[in-house]
Amino acid sequence: MALQEDDFKKVISHAKEYGFVFQSSEIYDGLSAVYDYAQQGAALKNNIKEYWWKAMVQLHDNIVGIDSAIFMHPTTWKASGHVDAFNDPLIDNKDSKKRYRADVLIEDYVGKLDAKIEKEVAKAQKRFGEAFDKEQFIATNPRVLGYKQKGEEILARMGKSLSEENLADVKALIEELEIVCPLSGSKNWTDVKQFNLMFGTKLGASADTAMDLYLRPETAQGIFVNFLNVQKTGRMKIPFGIAQIGKAFRNEIVARQFIFRQREFEQMEMQFFIKPGTQKEWYEKWKETRLKWHHSLGLGEDNYRFHDHEKLAHYADAAADIEFKFPFGFKELEGIHSRTDFDLGSHEKYSGKKLQYFDPEINESYVPYVVETSIGVDRMFLAVFSNALREEELENGSTRTVLKLPAVLAPTKAAILPLVKKDGLPEIAHQIVEDLKWDFEVAYDEKDAVGRRYRRQDALGTPFCITVDHQTLEDQTVTIRHRDSMDQNRVAISELSSIIKAEVDLKHWLKKMN
Repeated sequence: MALQEDDFKKVISHAKEYGFVFQSSEIYDGLSAVYDYAQQGAALKNNIKEYWWKAMVQLHDNIVGIDSAIFMHPTTWKASGHVDAFNDPLIDNKDSKKRYRADVLIEDYVGKLDAKIEKEVAKAQKRFGEAFDKEQFIATNPRVLGYKQKGEEILARMGKSLSEENLADVKALIEELEIVCPLSGSKNWTDVKQFNLMFGTKLGASADTAMDLYLRPETAQGIFVNFLNVQKTGRMKIPFGIAQIGKAFRNEIVARQFIFRQREFEQMEMQFFIKPGTQKEWYEKWKETRLKWHHSLGLGEDNYRFHDHEKLAHYADAAADIEFKFPFGFKELEGIHSRTDFDLGSHEKYSGKKLQYFDPEINESYVPYVVETSIGVDRMFLAVFSNALREEELENGSTRTVLKLPAVLAPTKAAILPLVKKDGLPEIAHQIVEDLKWDFEVAYDEKDAVGRRYRRQDALGTPFCITVDHQTLEDQTVTIRHRDSMDQNRVAISELSSIIKAEVDLKHWLKKMN
């Protein structure tokens, strides 16, 4: 069974103990909400990025990838609206002196209503057994409907107040719901204020002549300012997309929940340029395509849901999140936004350069509309990692901790284990490593009893363990053990490459999207 909210600490400690994620600058007591990816974590993160890039760029003949700079001309952020509108509504608790995002406090309150719905469903499921119809129960049970309606009303009111910048009503809502400070339990709140999230820095040799810059708070603008360069040099025809993976920086005041909300993070974004008026169909198409990509990894379809935005960003005419069931509840994993022509139109206005596409089919030029898909690499990492971490009770009464990562993403695909450190077994094991490492990430492990080595590889998420024993000397066969089932089979050394490839190959996984 997957770990629940109470065990989120186990996710964090497992990530550290097995070399996935470390606190940044830990020897200096760390830096809040900044993390380093360790040797296993860097490999898993790179595999996630490759899985996204191949699905998004390599498999689409009308999507190309770029890598734009973190530093951009400061007018970029004026044109994009970030200087004036990139704010979070913050509220302080006067007793604990702690600062919170007002919208997150309200969303967490609604999250508790969702948890109550889940409890009602679980109780009914237990009561009715196999005859239980979950969808009908959710649609008809008065208590569930009450919780649902209350949650929807709260989010609608919050969205309206935030879009109208009625911060007094946001505070009033917090007070009406009797939301308390998570730390002190106090309801003694300040007024809600807006806080800009961009990090400022300077570019130049001397303080007098230095230009004020920002660290980019998103990667999308690097795509928009390069729209015409890419379109012309790549001879791209609309509809087409530009994809990018890169770092972004936000001065999150209320950074929390491990790597879920950080000050330095990585995004995988694709901006899809389309003819004005076609945005609705492309928005729906990309919602469907992106959800299929997530489902292809087999993390459980019930763990995903769409959430339409109550408050639309200044540039959007439609927006939805793909939410994932993290150990702390359903939260945003990916955003799909119909951005209209706001970005290109705004950069055209501020730069004085034409950012239009000449459409030969209708013989006229226009500023394209954009549909965006944007996913946080770190959030995807956390979704995959937390979903994979299991504690299983075995038939002999013992338990094992296993990281059931999708094999395509696992940092190490196979561990090669000589049964003993003598009799020529290590030499054969090393030869197998030499042969396999050209195609797969593999590891050699000879320390401890073989059972303990299996457990260690289970905890690292390695899909296969290959044991070299004395029979190998006679017939060139080895034992291959499968992580998830713990089944063991005797196979020829010559078959190892094809067995591993069948399980970890990108094509095998991405074909599930069709």
